[in-house]
Amino acid sequence: MDSPQLSQSCELALPCCAEGGSLPCFKAPQVSGVRVQLEMCALWQQFDQLGTEMIVTKTGRRMFPTFQVRISGMDPAAEYVLLMDFIPIDDKRYRYAFHSSSWLVAGRADVAAPGRMHFHPDSPARGAQWMKQTVSFDALKLTNNLLDDNGHMILNSMHRYQPRFHVVYVDPTPNSHLQAHRNFCSFSFPETRFIAVTAYQNHRITQLKIASNPFAKGFRTTDPQDW
Repeated sequence: MDSPQLSQSCELALPCCAEGGSLPCFKAPQVSGVRVQLEMCALWQQFDQLGTEMIVTKTGRRMFPTFQVRISGMDPAAEYVLLMDFIPIDDKRYRYAFHSSSWLVAGRADVAAPGRMHFHPDSPARGAQWMKQTVSFDALKLTNNLLDDNGHMILNSMHRYQPRFHVVYVDPTPNSHLQAHRNFCSFSFPETRFIAVTAYQNHRITQLKIASNPFAKGFRTTDPQDW
């Protein structure tokens, strides 16, 4: 699934309607007009300017900022499945240099963790329902446990990742699997990229998370790693 281009405002993603190769791949009308707007875009941009870090734990940790979007252009009567995955940005492993407050390449990436998809728990649902309100992936959790059996997204610590959001039209016609490539569109917002960590490295990220996360207010005087 290729990533779409973003508008200059970083607020609206346009669907990818062509696969790799010289011939265009025409999408089904149920997905060709879908548009997705990233919620809390300004907050994501603040984190991205500092170098976003997301905690991964053995038991799984929710993301903050939470990945939330608003969707338009769906067929109100058609059913859709919404899902997310995370792809490595490069083939490198990183370390944080405290003396320069910057991330440095520490070597080649570890063996990639098993790829997984996170299905939004309301899937499948009609387009009218998805477009009615903000779609939030607040149940999604990140883990570094390669043996995880809870369905969490498995990531390698100290590696960079790009979240991807996918809209899949549930085609009721016979043999619809033969046209599966026409029935989805993918969205990727560069400002949501992050480095997976087991503990926050950049103190400015810690401060911004505490300041902007309503569930972290009680941790202003405690260890920020607890949240």
